[in-house]
Amino acid sequence: MERIVFLDRDGVINVDSSEYIKNESEFEFIPNSPEAIALLTQNGFNVIVITNQSLVGRKMVSPKTLDAIFKKMKDGVKKAGGDIKDIFYCPHTPTDNCSCRKPSPGLILKAQKKYQIDLNQSFMVGDSAKDIECSRNAGCSKALLVKTGNGLAAQQQLFQKGIIPDFIGTDLYEAALWIINSVKS
Repeated sequence: MERIVFLDRDGVINVDSSEYIKNESEFEFIPNSPEAIALLTQNGFNVIVITNQSLVGRKMVSPKTLDAIFKKMKDGVKKAGGDIKDIFYCPHTPTDNCSCRKPSPGLILKAQKKYQIDLNQSFMVGDSAKDIECSRNAGCSKALLVKTGNGLAAQQQLFQKGIIPDFIGTDLYEAALWIINSVKS
């Protein structure tokens, strides 16, 4: 059975921006995130990116430009020895009321259907409350919060909602180590 780790993109893999990541030159890895994905890959995990990208719906970038940004991310991960199995993104704005925009579980459920994923054995790593809520809404086994990106604010929001992540880590590398160790024990 495949072991899956779902990852949010902005704030987990790459440096987030309030201005959005609109082209390849604005995409910058968070230190050690490609190596963290490589560590997961080398330990038998398949990594799937689950990301809200409303800048497509807002007509700030084309799907073609977004694909170029994704290619840069995948190439950087591959160079570090890792692999991203697939990327699922929601192009809608928050007012579109779609079922794929996190915290709704639509993107994870789409991945589950495509790859026959046992969500009871899967992990989700994010930097926002909506990532952790998405993980819970989809039925993932473990939800991990990282402090990069919006992680510190998310801790407060989750606490106020009574939602406790299974692990809170400094960054994706620390989360990857926790995931690997959790399946060994």
